[in-house]
Amino acid sequence: MNKRPMQTPRIFHLASLTTALLAPLAPLALTGCSFIPTYERPAAPVAATYAPELTSTTASDRASPAAAELDWQDFFKDARLKRLIALSLQNNRDLRVAVLSIEQTRAQLRLRQADQLPTVNAGITGTRGPVSSGAITATYTAGFSVTAYELDFFGRVAALSQAAQAQLLASEEARKTVQISLIASVANTYLALLADDELLRVTRETVSTRQESLRLTQLKFDNEAASKIELSQSQSLLEGAKAALAQAQRQRVLDENALVLLVGQPLPADLPAGLPVTAQGMLPDLPAGLPSDLLTRRPDVRQAEQQLLANNANIGAARAAYFPRITLTGSAGVVSSDLDNLFRNGTTAWTFAPQLLVPLFDFGRTQANVESAKVARDIAVAQYEKAIQTGFREVSDALAGRATLGEQLRAQNAQLAAEQTRMQLTDLRFKHGASNAFDVLDAQRSLFAAQQAALQVQVQQAQNLVTLYKVLGGGWKPPVNQ
Repeated sequence: MNKRPMQTPRIFHLASLTTALLAPLAPLALTGCSFIPTYERPAAPVAATYAPELTSTTASDRASPAAAELDWQDFFKDARLKRLIALSLQNNRDLRVAVLSIEQTRAQLRLRQADQLPTVNAGITGTRGPVSSGAITATYTAGFSVTAYELDFFGRVAALSQAAQAQLLASEEARKTVQISLIASVANTYLALLADDELLRVTRETVSTRQESLRLTQLKFDNEAASKIELSQSQSLLEGAKAALAQAQRQRVLDENALVLLVGQPLPADLPAGLPVTAQGMLPDLPAGLPSDLLTRRPDVRQAEQQLLANNANIGAARAAYFPRITLTGSAGVVSSDLDNLFRNGTTAWTFAPQLLVPLFDFGRTQANVESAKVARDIAVAQYEKAIQTGFREVSDALAGRATLGEQLRAQNAQLAAEQTRMQLTDLRFKHGASNAFDVLDAQRSLFAAQQAALQVQVQQAQNLVTLYKVLGGGWKPPVNQ
């Protein structure tokens, strides 16, 4: 059978026509035309500084490193807590999801980047069919082909790639945000657990004291030296302490369950010994800086800005749809009517089929896409501004806690000392008959309340330092090469 070259006169005419149409657009391809709006960072919708009464600085404040530059291993001193944080960074499922989300967005970016280059396929095809004479003919082809490769003269594909790049950066910032929140949550839950243990100790001592008080009151009542009212009040205080003990036991279990969930595994039995709440040794003088520092120190704010950049790039992709879309399809290979001789005696064949599509009537579809992209960008602006405002509020709240909790704890400890002295004196007077049972019971109730309040303020102060470290961007220190 004679082998004839493939006839492609129509394709040559189309190629000539397309070349003539594309010639004026060549400078656009060389200059990288883009319809992405020029990005300008929105102004921070917060005050330029924090309230002066919250940010009084000392020499030690100025010498302290910023929270975002301080490793969590250096901020926390409790060996038991540091081990728990390390385990949570290995096993916590929320953090694992955040890491996997980065890999997913990275794959999406590779897809967008691949769209900027032609996809080359290799294949072999064969057809058999009758001709007008009734004979059966066969045609076999083998070669390479490129299908519908878009020439990105107007930056549509590049804009989508740029949006995917911003989405990847946003997912990386989201991962940092999850880590910062995780470290703070583990620390605050651990501190709550320490406070639970201390409260259980105080409550058990109170139950023991009130049991002894009830025994003495019951003895006096049996000997007609105490009234029924005194006996009933003593019984009431004992039952109240038992109820507080049950509540404290339940709260400890709940806090331990929360810590297990954060760590991502049962708590190991070989954890190192911990420190009490009052000996955690965390830095109390972290510098607050300026609200504008939040733009660079907090990953949640940087994440919101990357989302804004992605939506800004999507506007460019939507605008590019107003302009012609140019695609190329082509193939090159060999053709033969004999499969056995396809690669030995096959005839060289090729096709080149560019296509130019110019939008004429889409009934407002393109305009709607552009408007939708602009609205999405405006939403992202609002979310970015809200992230800044939220950060400003969180830092201000933590600074308010740092400025006032110290004085509150001092006053609470002074009240506790006074109640302890009152209890000792009242008990002494009662034993010598100079005070009645009502005075003792009232002193017991006041002492227990003061002990509970002091413990609560102690853990609040420690947790506030952890929160301040978190809201100032602490917990994620980037590598030196970043």
